[in-house]
Amino acid sequence: MWTDKQRGLRVSQEELLCKNACGYYGNPAWKGFCSKCWRERSRPPGSQRQETRPSSDEAPPTFSKFEEKKNIEKGRRISTVRKLFWGSASPPKPQETSESHTKMLKAYENLEPGDFTGFLKILRSPSSQRLQSRCIAFLNTMEAYHDLPIQKQSDLVQEFYQSFAEYFRSFSEAQVTQIMEHVEKLIMTRLHKWVFCHDSCDDEQKDLALQRRIRSLNWVTPQMLGVPFPENTPVTGDPFMPAITAIIEMDAKRAPQDKLACVSKCSQHIFEALSTSNNEPANADDFLTSLVYVVLKANPPRLHSNMQYMIRFGLPHSLMAGESGYYFTNLSCAVAFIEKLDGSALNLSPEEFEGYMRGQRAPAALTKRHQVANDTQKLLEELQGRQQKLHQGVDALTMELQKWVQVVHSQLDEATSQFDKVQKEITAQAEASQVMSSLAQDGSQEKEKEQQPVLLPNDNCQAPKQTAC
Repeated sequence: MWTDKQRGLRVSQEELLCKNACGYYGNPAWKGFCSKCWRERSRPPGSQRQETRPSSDEAPPTFSKFEEKKNIEKGRRISTVRKLFWGSASPPKPQETSESHTKMLKAYENLEPGDFTGFLKILRSPSSQRLQSRCIAFLNTMEAYHDLPIQKQSDLVQEFYQSFAEYFRSFSEAQVTQIMEHVEKLIMTRLHKWVFCHDSCDDEQKDLALQRRIRSLNWVTPQMLGVPFPENTPVTGDPFMPAITAIIEMDAKRAPQDKLACVSKCSQHIFEALSTSNNEPANADDFLTSLVYVVLKANPPRLHSNMQYMIRFGLPHSLMAGESGYYFTNLSCAVAFIEKLDGSALNLSPEEFEGYMRGQRAPAALTKRHQVANDTQKLLEELQGRQQKLHQGVDALTMELQKWVQVVHSQLDEATSQFDKVQKEITAQAEASQVMSSLAQDGSQEKEKEQQPVLLPNDNCQAPKQTAC
């Protein structure tokens, strides 16, 4: 059984969590820390402050915990953001009345989950004029300062998320999360062209390097990774094909949450494929190795840039907690595994690994699949030859049919002309017979007129004889 094989990639649940034991998921891009701890460690020493963190046995923090970051970072960055928003270091006083504010909150509270169109309608309403103005001002500011370093723009976006969420501090966690997801989609769909794969970073070079690395590992088979893959699977019947398609679609999305949804969709397809390939439930090792296989087969476009885009501009809770955070953390681990992949991870000797990398060797399973692919290619070429002959026969038959149609048309035209001649002759004969009949009738009438005077004298002669008798 494939479950008895040794795997080169084993990651426990504890290894996926933040090194700072804060309860969030860590990430290789943050050296194993979550985004919150990483930002704390990356700040200058003078701006660091003590913060009480939950213990590892407490429940993972939710979105409301991110509001603490607002109180911790009231230094230079928050002052800069406020100046960009309002022109001064302090926000203007709200102009709306308590009644309109309550009406606005009620509208957002009744918003259906996932109703982005409804969110836009509420945001454009008069009661949400202040929030709409803040969004417009922030977008205009970001577009005007799009030449700023990408990390600075990331900080500005994250600060905006925090300041915007303060309006809904009275809402439940689920409602705040739902509203902030709409805000993220609205903001980042507009800013995507300015901040994705920014000129101030080396994302494009890393994308090319990662694509070359994945392309050089196209010989890796599911059996080498320990992925449950049926032996009799046809060439076109890869059970992970839906997952491969989902991860490729990620590059076409603009909002970080939409890209993250593609990662979640890919992961769910992987679990479905694992459940059909084996009777026992899939574990974390099976999922991670399968995700590595999917990434190797898909070679998603601009994978590094897309992941960095989600890290920099996505909502923190989406990447640090929950199902989506777990999937994204595993994707980051899969990419890190691919970048450092060597022979020991695949149970290969260094000589065997180098032979595969140089194309001097080919796995037996891969050779068998290549043989099947070659046989299929030959069959397709034979079918194409037959199809070409069939097309030639169809073309010849079409030409013969066109010639026959032309002959029929010419014969029909000739028959039509002969019919017209015959019809004219018949008409002429009919007219001639009619003239002859009219002449004959006139001649008989003249004969009757000639015979009538001869009969009158005979009557007069006989009359005296009858009288005499």
